[in-house]
Amino acid sequence: MKLYIAEKPSLARAIAAVLPGPQKREDGYIRCGNGDLVSWCIGHLLEQAEPESYDPAYKQWRYEHLPIVPDKWKLKPRPKVRGQLSALKKLTKDADQLVHAGDPDREGQLLVDEVIEYLGVPESKRRSMQRLLISDLNPSAVKRALERLKPNSEFVPLSVSALARSRADWLYGINLTRALTLQGRRVGFDGLLSVGRVQTPVLGLVVERDRAIEAFVSKPFFEVLAHLQTEDAQTFSAQWQPSEACARWQDDEGRVLSRDLAQNVASRITGREALVESATRKPGRQPPPLPYNLSALQIDASKAFGMSAQGVLDACQSLYEKHRLITYPRSDCRYLPKEHHAEATAVFNAIRQSAPTLAGAVAGSDSTIKGRAWNDAKVEAHHAIIPTAKSAREGTLSTSEAKVYELIARQYLMQFYQNWSYNDTELTFRIEGGVFIARARQTTDPGWRALLGKVADEAPELPLLSVGDRLLCERGEVVEKQTQPPKPFTDATLLAAMTGIARFVADPALRKVLRETDGLGTEATRAGIIELLVTRGYLSRQGKSIRSSAAGRGLIDALPAQVQKPDLTAHWESSLDAMARREGRYDQFMSALNDSLSELINQLGASTPESLRGIDAPRKRRFTKGKGGARKGASSAKSDGAAKRGSKAGAASRRRSTRAVSSKT
Repeated sequence: MKLYIAEKPSLARAIAAVLPGPQKREDGYIRCGNGDLVSWCIGHLLEQAEPESYDPAYKQWRYEHLPIVPDKWKLKPRPKVRGQLSALKKLTKDADQLVHAGDPDREGQLLVDEVIEYLGVPESKRRSMQRLLISDLNPSAVKRALERLKPNSEFVPLSVSALARSRADWLYGINLTRALTLQGRRVGFDGLLSVGRVQTPVLGLVVERDRAIEAFVSKPFFEVLAHLQTEDAQTFSAQWQPSEACARWQDDEGRVLSRDLAQNVASRITGREALVESATRKPGRQPPPLPYNLSALQIDASKAFGMSAQGVLDACQSLYEKHRLITYPRSDCRYLPKEHHAEATAVFNAIRQSAPTLAGAVAGSDSTIKGRAWNDAKVEAHHAIIPTAKSAREGTLSTSEAKVYELIARQYLMQFYQNWSYNDTELTFRIEGGVFIARARQTTDPGWRALLGKVADEAPELPLLSVGDRLLCERGEVVEKQTQPPKPFTDATLLAAMTGIARFVADPALRKVLRETDGLGTEATRAGIIELLVTRGYLSRQGKSIRSSAAGRGLIDALPAQVQKPDLTAHWESSLDAMARREGRYDQFMSALNDSLSELINQLGASTPESLRGIDAPRKRRFTKGKGGARKGASSAKSDGAAKRGSKAGAASRRRSTRAVSSKT
């Protein structure tokens, strides 16, 4: 008997549906007509044990206990899913062959592997275990996946890498949270101070941005335009390019801060001759943007509809599990396998029915186009998020589901349109010794940009000129502008900062690592991290803006710089990636982490967090878990109450806090 272990019941049902019938639902599994069984986890069936499971003394938070480092790690069943774990124990014992059907990512690999190990499955069964990788729940895709089972042993390094990150996050979160919380009590801060490898640098980004906004002083700067006229009376403008001699009147970004200088230039060029020094017209083209991964989708949905990152993830989970209209949504990949191109016509038909507003876009598509998105070398466990060949019945999608589906479908259709083609024109003039430049871009073929509804505004077309042509500068004009403060983060820009975190790192080597990895957090966790910080009262939403609270700022100021910054993630991701490629070792990674953790604990213990003095602990906020859930890899979002020291309620609250920070961020 073959036993398939899916990550969730929805995936189990999809697998069972394509196996020989009839199917019969039993207690915790589905029996198929050929005798094979399909069971499931419900997200993580197991969770890291709390510190007091290793030593009852850890129930009380004391600095002398830190750092808490388990000699032998313990997992415990999540209370609400013990029954399913018991069912799997019996099923794995009876099965002749096991098939791992966790989600196609690092956490999905660990999720089932840890259950197999916890249940004590014999080594012989574990060696013969197979891996089923499914990213589309529709029957045809599931059948194809079943024909391509791989040995689960090929994915052991991926599981070890996920395990290392899980344990490292527990160590980091538990120890630094306890250390800072205990120090906070010394200055009267009576609440939990949660620290995490990912959540804390994200909070640090917002705090730094808010302070830059508050400290910003707007200054005027000046640009000079030359209004030019050709011999046949065509008019246009060119902008002055200050020379090195003007540097002392410019800021770091090259803006001219002297009104007198700008007015002098404008006066000097008025009525004078303009000589063309260079004239170029270059054709250009731009391929369609790649299909979405989760972060790119969340960013665009936030910009287009003001949706939160969590709201987009919830809609995606529903489109994937309930409606089966899109492929696996927690993907970090933006490419597609070449073989998927053959399904384009079926997907077009599904889009036409599921999103009638895109019927015209479907009609204008060319299924023979096969661009850069189809690249097998770029596809690993999962591919980009795209529509499936399944159609939605009219009226079955919620407003948010329909909006997200339309974005995904439009991005997919763009792959079947020609490149956007244009001409870039640049004219350089010399007027009274000064250099002036005019630039313009004109579209020659909108290609995929036609799907955006309109081509972006373009500058008026420039006249055809040649080097040596002479024009009249009718007048010079001084344009006064004001420097603008940085904008507050929104869901879209904060997600963009998390995915592009490399630009916030000074060390070139670390920047390179972060550019080549997931950035800060993963596709599966970023939305949960933002919501977690809001729930804990460190961040707040003000309209679309995300701002830091007094408690959030105090927390950041109380921490060493290396905890506030994203550099640690780069170090970890480099080691974890090497581990996943069989080039790094688990024990070396954990040993280095334990050494650095001890140093941080000592550093925190030697300082008094004055930044928290006089600040009230944030009030508890209710966290509403969406359909996507706070599952694998996502941060726990339990409220962390401000406990009264010494009281029974306070002790209970602090125990809850301990559990909350033992999450993966």
